[in-house]
Amino acid sequence: MTTNPPPAAAATAAFPFPKEHSFPPFFTPQINLSTRHAQLSKWSSLILAYCRHHKLYRISLSDATTSPASVIYPLFNNETINRRLEVSYMREIIDFMKRQGRAEWYGGKEGDLVWVYWRTPEEWAGLLERWADETGNKGGVVTVYELAEGEGTRGSGEFLMMGSRKGSWLTA
Repeated sequence: MTTNPPPAAAATAAFPFPKEHSFPPFFTPQINLSTRHAQLSKWSSLILAYCRHHKLYRISLSDATTSPASVIYPLFNNETINRRLEVSYMREIIDFMKRQGRAEWYGGKEGDLVWVYWRTPEEWAGLLERWADETGNKGGVVTVYELAEGEGTRGSGEFLMMGSRKGSWLTA
């Protein structure tokens, strides 16, 4: 599996899917352009919220469609209403998110893996700067490991998995 696993706390907390996720037409690309744009926006928001909830930074489209045990599978599949998103529409949604600066194809070209920016790089920079100010680390040197696992961040969950080889946007 190539989608990063969620931290234990996030894995046990159920994600509250919006009502649209139970609406069969939500899983089918709409023909009307304004409806399609609204649908793409809703999918983008849902993906960002889901990834943030589970602390996912990178997702695999193949896991999203073929691995029911994967943490990402329920996002694109609703077995209750027997609906799933087609890979071609997932790619369209990812391209929409890319234009918004919220996603990027892993390695810079369309493939299976996608970086998901539920926080933009600017938002992460602001969060890191606030953390450094609040903890007296501004001007100091802090490793990615210390951010993800250190005493100053342990329990906060904010930087959890940043240094993980499987989950980090800081590693390639």
